[in-house]
Amino acid sequence: MSFKSLGKRIKARREELRLTQDEMSRRMGFGDRQTLSAIETGVRDVSADELVRLTEVLDAPLEYFTDPFHLAGEGAFSWRQSNVSNQDLDNFERHAGGLIALYRTLYADSGRIPSPLRHSLRLAKFSSFEEAASAGERFAREYDLGGIPTQRLVDVMEKELGILVLMLDTIPGVSGAACRLADLDAVLINRMEGPGRRNYNLAHELFHVLTWDSMPPERVEDSGTPSSGRVERLADSFAAALLMPGEAVERFGPWRGIPEEDLIEQLNKTANEMKVSSSALRWRLVGLGILPSTVARSIDETRLRNNGHARPQGNIPPLFSRPFSDLVAESLDKGRVSTSRVAGLLGLTVDDLPETFAAHGIDFTLAI
Repeated sequence: MSFKSLGKRIKARREELRLTQDEMSRRMGFGDRQTLSAIETGVRDVSADELVRLTEVLDAPLEYFTDPFHLAGEGAFSWRQSNVSNQDLDNFERHAGGLIALYRTLYADSGRIPSPLRHSLRLAKFSSFEEAASAGERFAREYDLGGIPTQRLVDVMEKELGILVLMLDTIPGVSGAACRLADLDAVLINRMEGPGRRNYNLAHELFHVLTWDSMPPERVEDSGTPSSGRVERLADSFAAALLMPGEAVERFGPWRGIPEEDLIEQLNKTANEMKVSSSALRWRLVGLGILPSTVARSIDETRLRNNGHARPQGNIPPLFSRPFSDLVAESLDKGRVSTSRVAGLLGLTVDDLPETFAAHGIDFTLAI
């Protein structure tokens, strides 16, 4: 643990207990508040005796301060969820944070150095929805996402933007999340939702990663209702345009002036090929000026077969991701971390590890 990381954990726990620096300094036996301030900012180290005292004053186990496979005082999350209790979300956030911390720690232990650059969008909270959509279109074009952007989006996020993407078995009600750390961005996706919803969540959370500094998202967003906050609506506009660029959508036409029966069939067919929801495609056509809003509203929602919410039938993405699994398997092979520790953090048994890695084409044999 670096001094800086330890200091952040101490500060986070102190603030969680609502202790002022003066109050905690007295309990620690420091002569002044500046000593604690230096510790929390990572300027000063903590002695072994002080560390023991910290566990008593802050009522936290030693592992809270020393375990590198844990996020505490670091990492801001933005969750897309519906009807999840705060306690359940907190518990799952700890699990997800452990996965991200595992990746970050093993990345450093392997000698890799994170890029000092961070990508961002030139958008602000009061940018127009048209500007957000234009940014989505341009992203798809400049990163060469092609006629079906969903096919390459994860690859671009991982390899060109340096974003950790994890496909997870989430708790019920959680669709995904974005996470911001000082040296790493991550996007978490519920792999058990339909492809349309998965891809929308991926693009939506990408927007949050790329605009975190200019418009930090709320920790909790309700994915069960239409987005009402301005930042979320901007994210919707960006995601729709990225996944369904005008030029790509037009190729599946003609769209104008066709009978309703043919329009519905074409919406369903095109959405299936583009791996988006039929409803999202309908409103994207409206946004592009291709379909009148009156026509879009008149379509019976029940006839839009690909709604993006249904549980996928086959083709479920494997757990985690290839870059994540590559790094963990390599670290296990080189003895940087134990198999039991990794299995516990991943929520698997040790015997599950070879099959989990094999799903990504990684040959891994448990050491005997």
